[in-house]
Amino acid sequence: MRILLSTLFALAVLAPAHAQTAAPSRGQLLYGTHCVECHTTQMHWRAQRLARDWDSLKGQVRRFQGLAGLAWSEEDIEAVARHLNETIYRFPEPQARR
Repeated sequence: MRILLSTLFALAVLAPAHAQTAAPSRGQLLYGTHCVECHTTQMHWRAQRLARDWDSLKGQVRRFQGLAGLAWSEEDIEAVARHLNETIYRFPEPQARR
């Protein structure tokens, strides 16, 4: 019983630490590498932002990656849009795309 309690305690302590060190998502890596230099969080919170819902957010990611000549795949565009949505916008995503 003592070993079981010790194991459960260790898991309870280590689990949050592991969650905090989870690997960044592909969207986070792409955004951090290619976008954050010009697109700070202030840009996403400004009143004149162009992203108003999930589809327009994806459209803006598609637009800016094209302007930057990045030639991202549709999966990359969706990954960056999902990262921005999870961290900033919180738009509802269509169920079929999740």
